[in-house]
Order: sequence, then structure tokens, then C-alpha cells
Amino acid sequence: MAQARGNTRQRIQDVALELFAEQGYEKTSLREIAERLDVTKAALYYHFKTKEDILISIFEDLTRPMDELIEWAGEQPRTLETRQEVLRRYQKALLAAAPLFRFMQDNQAAVSKLSVGLTFKERMIALTRLLQDPDFSMADKVRSISAVFTMHAGTFFMQNVEGDPEEKQEAVLEVALDLIRQAHHA
Repeated sequence: MAQARGNTRQRIQDVALELFAEQGYEKTSLREIAERLDVTKAALYYHFKTKEDILISIFEDLTRPMDELIEWAGEQPRTLETRQEVLRRYQKALLAAAPLFRFMQDNQAAVSKLSVGLTFKERMIALTRLLQDPDFSMADKVRSISAVFTMHAGTFFMQNVEGDPEEKQEAVLEVALDLIRQAHHA
């Protein structure tokens, strides 16, 4: 039964995220999610009471690798090599959670009002701090933060650039790694 419940929960999350992406978070109702799943609203309520509960569960599942990365990085020496590995791992986490991040990008106004918006901001602050040293110059702090946003831009906006998807991701990582190397003056 637990396995079936897990599959149902995953189906609900997948369909909800699909509808949120298509119509926007605000314009999607629990009724529409239930209809797309071909279940009753009561069956949906068994798993989730609100749209926000669904979104929070999606967010938690897809951002778990980011939390694990932040925890791992916090235990590592604050070296250039560690920071480069953080960026490599972050790129993998971003690619795995691409539908969620695309939804967040497209629904910034709605997400900023929800608890997931705040926790995401906190994660981003924690991640960017792990890429910096307190004694970095302001320009080097900007380079470190820019490395993270290069990863975001590369993951979401490079889809509009012609070329092989794998080659584009390698190029994005190369630029982010260059920024971290420059911040370390390596």
C-alpha cells in the first residue's frame, strides 16, 4: 500500500506541476488537478489538502539534492577545488529539477508569496556563501555569486540557443568554473 501511495503522490505532483506550468499556479485549481488525474477531489484531498501543499511537496522532493549539496559543501575545506565541485554537483541538481525551476521562473509573483519562495531564497544565500571567502574583494564576491546565476541562466535560457544540449551544458559549466577560478585568482 505504501508503494501505491507513493506512486499516487508522485502522479499528483507530476500532473500539478504540468498544470502549474501550463496555466500558472494561481489559475490552476485542485478540481482541475483531480480531473486531469481522473480521480475525485476527495481522493486528491487524501494526499494533499491545498495547492500549496502539493507545491511544497514537489519543492521538497526536487530540492533535496540541493540541501544535500549545501550540507556536503559545509563539511568540506573552503578551497577552489571544493567550490568547483559544488558547481558541478549544482548543475546536476538543477538539471534534475528543471521543471520546478522553470515553473518558479514563470510564476515568480505567486511563488514569492508562498513559503517555498522564502526557503528557496535561503538555499540560494547558503549556496552562494559557500562559494565565497570573507576576505574576497567585492568583485570576487560578485564573481562567486555570478557563477551560480550562470548555472541558472545556462539551464533555462540556453534552450533558446542553437546547439547540442550537452555541449551547451558543458559550456555553461566552463564559464561558471572560470568565474570561480577568477575569484580565487587562480
